[in-house]
Amino acid sequence: MKKIFNYFALFIVLTLAISGLTSCKNSSTSESGDTTASAQTKDKGQFPPLPEKIAAADIKMIDGSSFKLADKKGKVVLVNLWATWCSPCRAEMPELVEMHTKYADKGFEVIGLDTDQGETVDQIQAFAKEMNLNYPLGYADDEMFRQFVRISGLQGIPQSILVNREGKMTGVFAGGNPETIKKMAQTVEKTVNAD
Repeated sequence: MKKIFNYFALFIVLTLAISGLTSCKNSSTSESGDTTASAQTKDKGQFPPLPEKIAAADIKMIDGSSFKLADKKGKVVLVNLWATWCSPCRAEMPELVEMHTKYADKGFEVIGLDTDQGETVDQIQAFAKEMNLNYPLGYADDEMFRQFVRISGLQGIPQSILVNREGKMTGVFAGGNPETIKKMAQTVEKTVNAD
C-alpha cells in the first residue's frame, strides 16, 4: 500500500511540475479561465479582427511612450504577455528574439508586455539585458490581460496574439510548451510572407 501511495505522490508531483513548464498563473486578476495550453489558427480569410478593447487600448511602454495596436496597421505584430518570474516565458524568448530579427525588414514586430504591474522599469531593463531581448517592451494592465484571457482561454502566461497587416488575428498562442512555440514560429513565417 505504501508503494502505491509513493507512486501516486510521484505522479502528482510530476504532473504539477510539467504543468508549470507550460504556463505561469497570472495573479494580477481573479477571473477564472482554462489553463490548457493551445495554439489556435484559422484558414486565410476567416480571421477575426483584433477586438476593439485590445486594438484601441493605450499601451504604455517602459521608455515612457505609449501607442495603440490599431496604429500598427500595415505591420505584422506579435503581442506577447509575460513576466520576469515566468519560466515558460523565458523559454520562448529566444524564439521571439530570432523572429523579431529575421522578419524586421518585412514589417514584423514583436511587442512584449509585462503583466506584473509591480515590476519596475529598472527590473524589466535588467531582465531584457540578461535575456538579450531586442524588441520593444511595455506593460499589459489588468484589462488587457482580461481581454487576452477571453481570446485564449488561458488564465496565465505566456500567451501571444499574432495580428496581420489588416489588423486581423492570425494566431493565438497560449502556454510556452515547445509545440506551441514551434506553431507560433510557423504561423509568424506564414503571416509575414502572405502579404
